[in-house]
Order: sequence, then structure tokens, then C-alpha cells
Amino acid sequence: MQRPPIRSLAGLAAIAVLALTGCGTETDGPGADRPAAPGAVRDIRAQKVLRLTTAHEETGMTLLEGPVFGTDGRLTVVDVTAPAGEPKVLRVDVADGTSRTVHTDDRGAYTSAQYSPHDGRLYLTDFAHGEIVSLAPDGGDARTFFSGEVDGARMNPDDLAFDREGHLYVSDSRGLSEGAAKGRVVRIDREGKGATVLADGLAAPNGISFDAEYRGLWVGELTRNRVSYLLLDGKGGVASQHTAIRVDGGIAQTDSIAVDADGNLYLGLHGRPAMAVYDRHGERLATVEVPARAAEGLESATNVAITPGGTRAYMTVSGPAGGCLYAFDALAEGVRQSNGG
Repeated sequence: MQRPPIRSLAGLAAIAVLALTGCGTETDGPGADRPAAPGAVRDIRAQKVLRLTTAHEETGMTLLEGPVFGTDGRLTVVDVTAPAGEPKVLRVDVADGTSRTVHTDDRGAYTSAQYSPHDGRLYLTDFAHGEIVSLAPDGGDARTFFSGEVDGARMNPDDLAFDREGHLYVSDSRGLSEGAAKGRVVRIDREGKGATVLADGLAAPNGISFDAEYRGLWVGELTRNRVSYLLLDGKGGVASQHTAIRVDGGIAQTDSIAVDADGNLYLGLHGRPAMAVYDRHGERLATVEVPARAAEGLESATNVAITPGGTRAYMTVSGPAGGCLYAFDALAEGVRQSNGG
């Protein structure tokens, strides 16, 4: 997800207001998706669920990210631009439309969230401070899991993915503010002691997800509007790397990535309240959109979580109108790769 300048992320101080009402002006209930001819791109219309946040006064914005389902069936999201003391991590009961704060602090700018398969804790990327923070499932017991330099440079960690053993793979969006291709993919062992650069020279890497078989990583490069594929060697390294998808985004840029059970990629769009869906071969399958009359004041669809074992999907959508959840039916069932990060 494209961020405000790092200084702004580190110095936010405003009032966040939670409003469990719809975003935009949409009043329709769920409608049928527009059918597509064979081989054509399918149009999927998302329906509003609720509005979680409104724009913070000092920044004029709110930015929801990192949707992830916990074992209790509730959805956790982060608000990247929440100021000190206001809700930075929220938990949502999508069934009854209620939410509560599970974590806040006076410094973090959290851009993603995901539960570890190793210890069950919730891991957050702090973009502004170059840290990975972990929380107990209830939001307490905050710990700094990783901080400091990697190969002589501090990270700007954006999104993360876990392998089956609980090791972390982080998109390091270095160079975003300068427009320079300094970004990296960093692997951190599950104890937080060893960090290795797997790929560098990337253009503001953002979304990151394993493919359905855990053979490789999909990595979105925001400022080049492309998705790269890193084939792993099974020994903690990269066997090969290539450009897999070139995204025709117009004014929008590539954001976070989720992968369903069939291996389809759901790619968030920064600059448009929509997601692009591709198959593993790079064919565009669908566009998930907020209906036009509801989209006023909504600028980006950053990420999505698909219900584990089901197809109901919840995407985070933000803009001057607030931070919202919108729902749609995914093309296949949700798995770990479509749940957070």
C-alpha cells in the first residue's frame, strides 16, 4: 500500500472516530454480478459491510489494512494512520457489525497483520520504525520481535507472509519516498534472530504472498505496477526470479496480494476502490469493484481476507469518506495465503 511520507507516519496525532455505518452513499443490498462472456474479465460488485473509521483531523485520512481472521472467526484490521492513543488494531465481528479496539500505542504505524502458525501470536509490520511487533491473540503482551538493520540498512516493512514453519517473509519498501528501486524481500527466522535478503533492487515492494503450494512468493512492486515471482530453492533461498504479471492500473498502483485455494491472486489497487484478480498464469479473471455511486470519497482497496474454508471475502477500502469493509464472493475458498499479510 502506498504510504504517506515516513515522517508523517511517525508523528501522527489526531482523533479517530469509529462509526459503524456504511461508507459512501450506497443503499442497495447485494446484487448479482455482471456475467462475463467466456474468456472475458468478470465484473464483481462488492457490498458494504460497515465503516470502521473516519479521517483523522491532522492527516485528513484513514487507511485500513491487514485484514486477517482469527481462530474465533473475528476479523482483525489495522489503521495505518491512527494517531497515538487511538485504535491502531481493531477486531470486527462481521456477523453483527460491531468492533472493538485490541491495541493502541504512541508510535507504531502498522501496515499489515498476520497470525503466526508457529506461536499463534499476531504479527504487525511497523513501516515507520522498521520493526516487527507481535501481540497476544487478545491484543495484549506487545513485544518487539525484530528491529535494527538488515545488511546495513533499516527496513520499511510493508506486508508479510509466513511459511509453514513460521518463518517470516517481509516486503521491505525501501526507496518508496525517493522513487528509487531499493526495495527488498527479507526472510526472518521464526525466533527473530536471523534476517536474510532474498531479493533486492525492487521498486517499492508491497504485497507478498506464497503461492498455493508454498513453492514460491508473489511480490507486488508498487511503483512499477508489476508482480514478480520468486521461486524458492527449499533451503531458505531463491532459485529464480522473474516478472510474472504487468498490471494495467491506469492511475492506480499495485497494493497487497492474497492467494486463494485455486492459486488465484487478488491484487489490491491503490488509487481505485477495486481489486484485480489473476490466475497463476497471469490471466486477468475479474475486477472486484465498489459500485460507482458508493465510491465517492473512497480511493483505495488495499487488501482482502477470504473466510478460511469458505468463499466470503472482506476487503479493506479507504479514502476521505472513511475506512470501510466491503464484502464479495471470491472465486475459490480461503486459505492461509488469503488471510492477512
